[in-house]
Amino acid sequence: MVRWEAVIGLEVHARLLTRSKLFCACETAFGAAPNSKVCPVCLGYPGALPVPNRTAIDLAIRVALATGCTIHAESVFARKNYFYPDLPKGYQISQFDKPLATGGSLEIATRDGAREIGIIRIHVEEDAGKLIHDATGGATDDTSLVDLNRAGTPLIEIVSAPDLRSSEEAIAYLTRLRQIVMYCDACDGNMEEGSLRCDANVSVRRPGGELGTRTEVKNLNSFRFLGRAVDFEIERQIALLERGERVVQETRLFDPAEGVTRAMRSKEEAHDYRYFPEPDLPPLVIDVESISRIREGLPEMPGPRAARYRRDFALNVEDSETLVTSRELADYFERTIAAGASARAAANWVKNEVLGSCNQCKVELRDFRVTAEMLGETISMVESSEISGKAAKEVFEAMATNGGSPREIVERLGLAQLSDRDAIRAIARRVIAANAAQVEQFRSGRTGIFGFLVGQVMKESQGRANPEIANQILRECLDTEAR
Repeated sequence: MVRWEAVIGLEVHARLLTRSKLFCACETAFGAAPNSKVCPVCLGYPGALPVPNRTAIDLAIRVALATGCTIHAESVFARKNYFYPDLPKGYQISQFDKPLATGGSLEIATRDGAREIGIIRIHVEEDAGKLIHDATGGATDDTSLVDLNRAGTPLIEIVSAPDLRSSEEAIAYLTRLRQIVMYCDACDGNMEEGSLRCDANVSVRRPGGELGTRTEVKNLNSFRFLGRAVDFEIERQIALLERGERVVQETRLFDPAEGVTRAMRSKEEAHDYRYFPEPDLPPLVIDVESISRIREGLPEMPGPRAARYRRDFALNVEDSETLVTSRELADYFERTIAAGASARAAANWVKNEVLGSCNQCKVELRDFRVTAEMLGETISMVESSEISGKAAKEVFEAMATNGGSPREIVERLGLAQLSDRDAIRAIARRVIAANAAQVEQFRSGRTGIFGFLVGQVMKESQGRANPEIANQILRECLDTEAR
């Protein structure tokens, strides 16, 4: 790879979160009975006229603004003509030379630090239907089935500049972009259901040289598949060039079972699709007031939010990025702080206990019994020495299992931390009297035995003694007895 440099660009398709399709009133619900959510418009019957979905356009604008794109006052829908069994009209309504937005970017973290990845364009288009080839879906060895429920559902295609240089960077880019579309409430980001999928354009060249011939790997629907497909394609192209052969411009598919890409068809150029303006739709005009309204409703995006956590809360890169994985998680973290927890403690509890418990119980954060307010109060009780860290874990487990108020649980289970100095002194004296041999060892210079004596104080107090006070008083008692 020192002799070669990969050049990668991603075309990401995000299904927009609307209740109806892009140009008709059919529902977009996933999992409906095959071909039950169709009508003359999305099936392309003669005389049926498309009407743009305003919500879909607004969601597309949200993503474009969140990625720093320029929204064009006028964009044009076009017919992209090609034949495929899941395309009932024989063309797809998309955008070509006049897209909705251009010229944005987003920041990713790389081994050499953060850098900007350009976004060439974002355009709106309708999805095709779905071909079913496997037996579980009802197909046979010599037949395939067509489900057109998905035909006409609204998509945005986000086309990156060829700025990515490795599979790791491609994954980082797709991860951040997925976070952004989810923060915007524009897409649910569900890659298993196809709500977010991408095509990878891959080529190799001598470092700093002219761009090589690229191939396009289609329909990658997981981060793992993206990484494996890009790595294989880079290695395949390098091997071809080093044997003196040439890379053919073509569309390829990734075979996850074998971990290889396979040729699908020769790569089309734009003229192969015979684009022309959609005659049934006028130009899409976006007014300045609409853009301003949508911009004002945008939440803080994951990149700036993570940077704020590093700046204001002194969190490291790993923790800040984990906490902004989803908007819901970041909000939970900030509400925990608002409920009385320090930022550092809140970050540790949310990252470890909260996420760990959600994963173990297989529940979404929104359904988790321990609210941010309950967690914040629990952490606050630790930080004010009302309960120990160990007791806090017991409180957390009780809340996660049955809910309830942290203070009520502490009282019911008798977990309040013992900070009364006289009571701890009495315990320390009993421990000294009961462990004369260990006390003599300590006084003879084996200071390591002190930890054992502290443990006995904690055991005697059933773990409730304040550790700091217990340490201090035990030393005082040992010194006093020695004198």
